[in-house]
Amino acid sequence: MHPSPARRLPPSPRSRRLSRQGGVCLAMAAPAAWAGALPEVFMSPLVTVGAGLATLGLLAGAGYILQLRQRLARLEARPAGGGAPAGLHDRQFRLAAAAGHGIEGLIGLDGRLIWANPAVERVTGHEAATLEAADFVELLVCERDRAFCRQRLRALVERGAPDDFELRIQHHGGGVRWMACHWQPVREEDGRLVGLRVAMEDIQARKEAEYAQLETVAALRRAQALSEHYLRRSNEERQRLSALLDVVKAGILFMDPDHRVVYCNRAFHEIWGVPVSKTLVGVRDVVLQRMVVDLLAEPDVFFRHLQDVVDSRRPSEAMEVRFKDGRILTSSSCLVPAPEGLRSIGRIWVFEDITAQREAAKQLQQMAERDPLTNLYNRRRFHEELVRMLADGQRRGEGVGLLAIDLDGFKPINDRFGHQAGDEVLVRLAAEVGAVVRRNEMFFRLGGDEFAILVPFATALQLAELARRVAACIAGQRFAFGDGEVGVTASIGIAFSPQQGGDPETLVAAADRAMYVAKGLGGNSWAFAPAESAAGQLAADAPAG
Repeated sequence: MHPSPARRLPPSPRSRRLSRQGGVCLAMAAPAAWAGALPEVFMSPLVTVGAGLATLGLLAGAGYILQLRQRLARLEARPAGGGAPAGLHDRQFRLAAAAGHGIEGLIGLDGRLIWANPAVERVTGHEAATLEAADFVELLVCERDRAFCRQRLRALVERGAPDDFELRIQHHGGGVRWMACHWQPVREEDGRLVGLRVAMEDIQARKEAEYAQLETVAALRRAQALSEHYLRRSNEERQRLSALLDVVKAGILFMDPDHRVVYCNRAFHEIWGVPVSKTLVGVRDVVLQRMVVDLLAEPDVFFRHLQDVVDSRRPSEAMEVRFKDGRILTSSSCLVPAPEGLRSIGRIWVFEDITAQREAAKQLQQMAERDPLTNLYNRRRFHEELVRMLADGQRRGEGVGLLAIDLDGFKPINDRFGHQAGDEVLVRLAAEVGAVVRRNEMFFRLGGDEFAILVPFATALQLAELARRVAACIAGQRFAFGDGEVGVTASIGIAFSPQQGGDPETLVAAADRAMYVAKGLGGNSWAFAPAESAAGQLAADAPAG
């Protein structure tokens, strides 16, 4: 039994180049042969040198061809790897592959390496002796690529068609290199598949470039994702901040260094009467001032304040801004520094409507100073004003008069007609007496049916005249309760500073004593506290009315 003759693979381009080189070398022998036939006349020294060079070329070409033939003879003389099919030993393929830069080899159907060119030692670090009949995949392919490689080779054998794919070859000393592999089925002349031919190209540099590109792309994608993340977070924070500022009652305005509006919240629109639908972003301050000038009670004062704040480049003190409709705003401002702190990125203005606060404060003050029934100043305010007037009188050398008023016949009205009737009497008397009190005279309800009047810069005669008017006003009032009318009168005590005392307690005590003197006279009268002046004594003896 002799194996069938192997189908020769077509000569590779490398083989054709070698044949052409051999032809050139043989052709170079022709000049030396012709030299003997040329006449002697042509045999100059130059010709002699040329013939020598041609002879050297001939010898070199013949030596190169001899080396190739000996190498080819050695390849053909190698054992066939345990009886490998003759089709795997194509002479031209081995001759071309031996001089190739990439790995080229023959692999049997059992996966064992039959032959490989010398490049396999350079790429893998394995000596040629260790590669004989070795499992190609197990020995040379990276562990992570072995299953993939075996799968592709099985498919190649099943299809019987060429295949191309990339894998990693492991070096004997460690490390791997990427190779692009071209697999070609090898068949006998009868078409029977007997093995695989492989050609591998080192693509490590290309793979490294691809990896570097992929890393760059991945880094760009990570940077883009991070940028998108921060942008999304920034938008979310801006939306949250905007929503927060929209529920703030204070109007907030932010302007850039060029005095253009960057942001304003809903309250700002409402305070300044600008429709929310009208965007103010990008509007300059001068335009904004023209939009609100008609709302202000004192626009010139406010705009001058704004300019002073901008020129000072310091945080502003809160300034009250009054509107024509009675509203009161406070305006405050400060610069917003840049992150590096070397400059500002704009200025923020805060406008707060304090109209309701002022009204509430006014009401609280009224509750603290006013009698809730009669709306007259109460005892607390009486003592405050008494201290102030006495201090002013002492400083200026002028006196202060005090009238202590107590109603006569008020208790029977409460007892007979009830407290509601009594309150009606008090409210009406407060209004009527308040009408006869002059602007510089302060009328107080101290509690119950007790009243007082403070008069600055008064004389004894002025106080006596005031007491007469008040007593007459009270006695002239009539009240209809039940089936008839009732009325009340007043007992008035008059004290004068500094004659009756220079401090509040002494003056009040003197007025109370005088009031009880008047009440002892039967009521509806007035009396002075004991005084050194004759005028005061005469006034004390004067009858009521």
